[in-house]
Amino acid sequence: MKTRVLTLCCFLTTLLPLQAQVFEDFFLDKTMRFDYFRCGNAETETIYFDKIKEEPYWGGSKTNLTDKFDYGNHRFRIIDMASGKLIYSRGYCSLFKEWQATEEAHTTPKCYPEGVTFPYPKQSVKIVLDSRNKKGEWEERFEYTIQPDSYTIQKLKPLGEAFDVVVNGDPQHCVDIALIAEGYSTDEREAFEEACRYFAEQIFSFSPYKENKQKFNIRGVWIASSESGVSKPSQGSWVNTATSAKFNTLGSERYQMIDNLQTVKDIASAVPYDVIYVLTNTDKYGGGGIYNFYGISSAQQIKSTGKVYIHEFGHLLTGLGDEYVGGTETNEFYPLQVEPWEANLTTLTDFDKKEWKKMLKKDTPIPTPNKKSNTDKLGVYEGGGYLQKGIYRPYIHCLMNHFQVDYFCPVCTKAIIDMITFHCQ
Repeated sequence: MKTRVLTLCCFLTTLLPLQAQVFEDFFLDKTMRFDYFRCGNAETETIYFDKIKEEPYWGGSKTNLTDKFDYGNHRFRIIDMASGKLIYSRGYCSLFKEWQATEEAHTTPKCYPEGVTFPYPKQSVKIVLDSRNKKGEWEERFEYTIQPDSYTIQKLKPLGEAFDVVVNGDPQHCVDIALIAEGYSTDEREAFEEACRYFAEQIFSFSPYKENKQKFNIRGVWIASSESGVSKPSQGSWVNTATSAKFNTLGSERYQMIDNLQTVKDIASAVPYDVIYVLTNTDKYGGGGIYNFYGISSAQQIKSTGKVYIHEFGHLLTGLGDEYVGGTETNEFYPLQVEPWEANLTTLTDFDKKEWKKMLKKDTPIPTPNKKSNTDKLGVYEGGGYLQKGIYRPYIHCLMNHFQVDYFCPVCTKAIIDMITFHCQ
């Protein structure tokens, strides 16, 4: 294992040749999944190899093979061993990173099962896993050489049964969403299928998704749970379900999450996917969304389900940050001396690099006064990322802030559209 800060020169050396790469030169039309354990405590992080799996479908772009956004607390890079070229990369976040901010992480080490997916390489490759340090700089955490013809690679047999919800085109030219059943017993399939249709209806009732509906495929993956419902540890209720989703994650009553990403991906592999969203069979409010990891929501919480889907999907697909104040007891998520990587948050330490800055009118005061007359004006408003002071958001109101409105701010809207375009090219 290696840990080092990656220099700009080294990064550019591997990045520059990449855009000319042709998918068929390096990859097959199926997915390789690299499973590992991310372990540590509040201050440390170590990666341990687990296994490699072959999934039957590739759901991503065959053109945009390298990440251009630089979003996420983690990233992985695939390097062709013969040429030394970077041939694939993506950024993402993890539940482990959130757990590091908890009290438990200061006293007890822990491991989370994770996995990253990429097109199946034709020849030997090296995978490199990076994480940001406290200064926001990339550090290499782990590297591993993969022989794609190794007999140790497991050919995954999908666990679930797939069905179409909305299909508009070839996976390589669409954003492919896999909807996973959680907590539905054998006789509740109809309820899950209805929940999938409602998810699609709600997603496409909000801009900018409704204007881009034709760029999405949504497929459901049915898998029955042994018992109905979702575990609620604070109530002493434990349910035997397909992905072991539970409330009270990280000590938060409403934080309904799943510890084992590998299980989620095993189920999702029944369809081509870019992102995975888990629909749980409960009417208790709660869920979450983690960038390029998974999203999860209570499917039976009808009164606010639509806006919850939209908000969490903003985290999942685009890595948008929460714009509200409070909701967490820690301020460790956004050190004020570091510029957040999220498109819709800033500490003003490196605001010039944001697309948001380019969108402002020249006479916009920074910070911008938070007053009623500025309600519909793009600015730089203090309060966001759970903190009242020192961090700023683009708009007074936005779906990444609260549910009293039904729109995203211009910065979030542009970020979403840019991400949709990236997936569909």
